[in-house]
Amino acid sequence: MKKILIIGGSGFLGHNIYQSLKDEPGIEIHFLTRNKADFITQTMPKITKVYEYSELNDTLETVYDLVLHLAGKAHDLKKVSQPEEYYDVNLKLTKKLYNAFLKSEAKKFIFISTVKAVADSVEGILTEDVIPNPKTHYGKSKLMAEEHIQSQPLPGGKSYYILRPCMIHGPGNKGNLNLLYQFVSKGIPYPLAAFENKRSFLSVGNLCFVIREILERNDIQSGIYQVADDEPLSSNELVSLIAKESKHSTRLWRLSPRLNKALAQFGDKFKLPLTTERLNKLTENYIVSNQKLKDA
Repeated sequence: MKKILIIGGSGFLGHNIYQSLKDEPGIEIHFLTRNKADFITQTMPKITKVYEYSELNDTLETVYDLVLHLAGKAHDLKKVSQPEEYYDVNLKLTKKLYNAFLKSEAKKFIFISTVKAVADSVEGILTEDVIPNPKTHYGKSKLMAEEHIQSQPLPGGKSYYILRPCMIHGPGNKGNLNLLYQFVSKGIPYPLAAFENKRSFLSVGNLCFVIREILERNDIQSGIYQVADDEPLSSNELVSLIAKESKHSTRLWRLSPRLNKALAQFGDKFKLPLTTERLNKLTENYIVSNQKLKDA
C-alpha cells in the first residue's frame, strides 16, 4: 500500500490529482489542509484522512511514500494581494513543510513551483539551464522556496522534485484559459488574431501522469523539471480548437495590435474582461522545453 499526503489539495489541481489516483489499487490518500472543511471529504470521499496544518508533526508520523505540496499563493490578476502574502505562503509554508519532511520517514517530496520562478517573458525556448530572473512577488517567492529545498542536505533514501508547470488546462480551471473558452464557445469573435505567437500549455492529465511516475518509480533523480505538453500552440490555433470543440465556426478578427492595446487599457480602467495583463498572456511567446523531464 502506497500512502500519499497531498498538501493544499482543495482546488483545481488537488481535485484533478485526486480523480487520477482515487481508483488506483494500492494507493491511500491523505490530505493536509488549512481547515478541515467538510466539502473535502464530501467531494473526495476516497480520502482516508484529512489533517489541519496545526497537526503537521503528528501527520508526518505516518510513513508516506510521497508528500505532494500543492498549496500556494497564485498570481493575482486583480492586483489586490499584498507582497507579504506570497512570501508567507509560497516561501515560509514551503520551508516549514520541507523541513518537516526531512525529519520524517517520508520518502519523496514534490513541490509544485512554476515557470514564472524563472522568467516572466521568454525569448526562444525556456530550459532548466536558464538563470532565473523573476520580476513578480509570485515568481520571486516560488524561486526562494526552490532555493531552500535545493540548499538542504538530503538524507539517504529521500528524493525531492521541483516541478515547474506552464499554463495548465483541464476540468475546473478558472484562469485565463477558462475565460477564453467561455468567450469563444459563445460564438464571440476573437479580436486578437493579428498577433502571431506560440506558447506552451500543460494538460492537467499530463501533470497527473508525471506525479504517478514519480510515485511509482525510483530511477528519477531529484531536481528541477519543467512540465509542458509537447507541442506549443498559437492563440489562433487554440481559439480554432475551442470553436471546433464547442461546434462554432472559427471567427478570427485581425484588429490592429495598437487598437487592441488601447482597448486593453480601457479594460484596465473599467475592469472589463480584456485587460493589459490578459492581452499579454494571450499574445505573448512563451515556449517551454520538457526535454529534461522526458529524458528522465
